[in-house]
Amino acid sequence: MTFMIPCSPYPLLLFLSILHPSFIEAQSDQQFHLRTIAFYNVENLFDIHDDPLTHDDHRTAEGKDRWTAERFKRKINSVAKVLSEIGREVSQNPADLIGLCEVENYQVLLELIGHPLLKPHNYNIIHFDSPDERGIDVALLYRQDAFIPASFQSIRLLLSDRKGRRDYTRDQLVVSGWLDDEHLYLIVNHWPSRSGGALRSQPNRVAAAKLNKHIIDSLQQLEPEAKIISMGDYNDNPTDSSFKDVLRTSAIRVSDEEDGLYNPMEKLYRQGDGSLAYRDEWSLFDQIFFTRSLLDTSFTTYAFWRARIFKPDYLVIQEGKYKGYPFRTYAGGVYSGGYSDHFPVYIQLLKRVN
Repeated sequence: MTFMIPCSPYPLLLFLSILHPSFIEAQSDQQFHLRTIAFYNVENLFDIHDDPLTHDDHRTAEGKDRWTAERFKRKINSVAKVLSEIGREVSQNPADLIGLCEVENYQVLLELIGHPLLKPHNYNIIHFDSPDERGIDVALLYRQDAFIPASFQSIRLLLSDRKGRRDYTRDQLVVSGWLDDEHLYLIVNHWPSRSGGALRSQPNRVAAAKLNKHIIDSLQQLEPEAKIISMGDYNDNPTDSSFKDVLRTSAIRVSDEEDGLYNPMEKLYRQGDGSLAYRDEWSLFDQIFFTRSLLDTSFTTYAFWRARIFKPDYLVIQEGKYKGYPFRTYAGGVYSGGYSDHFPVYIQLLKRVN
């Protein structure tokens, strides 16, 4: 468990004047607080040291990937650049809360938030070591002037392979805290991969979805109107069974199911957008969904405004066979010096200024 007490219990407020949002009629003179929540699969953010307890041998200077200190430094520079720019087109500030996956340990996160592009924004870290065989974890970064953690827990997903042996994977990170003066729950996920085929591996993601649903249901029993945001690389699309049948997410804003889950990423996916590509097919595995308590159109408390995939030109391959794909660190086992094989995603919340 890693956590440090925020330096100040009195968070600052960010003010923003939004002109004519599509969902607010005749409110062009209104002023809103804005907060940005992002998620990014950073594609194997490993240090250069061999951990004898995990399968990280490739990510060493002598390993297959030739993962040197220079390449690690470039990776930190790249990820810091991306995180420093998500949400800036409106707020002029980077994201307030950032879920990450494929990070090796707490030390690489310290390197990341200590980067000159991020250090001025006073990020802190919530992280647990997962039992994943490759040694990759999920984590939450938060700006200490925006969010004060109250509690956090790493929930284990117990899986077995076809022979009944333990199949080690990532935990689900659950954090509660205060976004300015509002109580908020966050769940950071990295569900089991599609290795071996999507259909064959589907039961593992269904199990992850059931765990996620159990967490959400438990929180809602304690706090019926709880504002809960789940984010992650789910290795499933918004229309897959794990979402539609287990979590019962919906892309419809108005619903009779007050305790249901709204997934704005489904609309983006149905429009053809994606966060990663494989064999000329786009998937939207990186998603952020939430309880309907965040759909308050009065905006007297923080409520959902919009969802986006962050893909500026520098994150996109500009020419060749893979034009339009994410510019990744390794491609076909060859170092290419890019950013990640995933695009980040983010949502923005608004609250009316009294």
